[in-house]
Amino acid sequence: MEVLLGIQGKDFVLVASDALAITSIVAMKRNHNKTRKLNDNVLLMFSGEGGDSVQFCEFIQRNVQLNGIRRGYPLSTKAAANFTRVELAESLRSRHPYQVNLLIAGCDPDTGVPELYWMDYLASLKKLPFAVQGYGQYFCNSTMDRYYRPDMNLEEAKALMKKCINELKVRFIINFSDFVFQVVDKDGIKEIKLE
Repeated sequence: MEVLLGIQGKDFVLVASDALAITSIVAMKRNHNKTRKLNDNVLLMFSGEGGDSVQFCEFIQRNVQLNGIRRGYPLSTKAAANFTRVELAESLRSRHPYQVNLLIAGCDPDTGVPELYWMDYLASLKKLPFAVQGYGQYFCNSTMDRYYRPDMNLEEAKALMKKCINELKVRFIINFSDFVFQVVDKDGIKEIKLE
């Protein structure tokens, strides 16, 4: 019942995640952080089984940071996405496959080129201009497909994100009261508010 949203603009990626931690029909927590900062310009968003998603994403976060320390420079968004895909694919062939769906958003600090990657629990990886994970796919993919433009500025992306959130509030049976919004650009990762 989780929702992750991402929109790539001309020099940023705007992402949103619901703040609910749900088990079966019970809302366990209403301020759950579903993001992990991999480095200053790469953000990992996750949904899935509670233990699997947190354990896997913390493993990825620590290993990407360790890789950056060993090499002397941070991994790019593409490198972090491919590292994550390899680790998830290897876990599928083990005794404990992780049930986790991901969005990886980043922006090159030198060139300002944004990237957004979609990955499912089967380790399928795809670079996309906009992406949705969870039940929000049924409502938001068509809205994003209709209104998305590659040259969107931040205000236009915020307006599109609002349309998606409103569509969820009108059509989905679960009331997602709180979302966490973040922007990833060449200056780093910032949490923002949508007015």
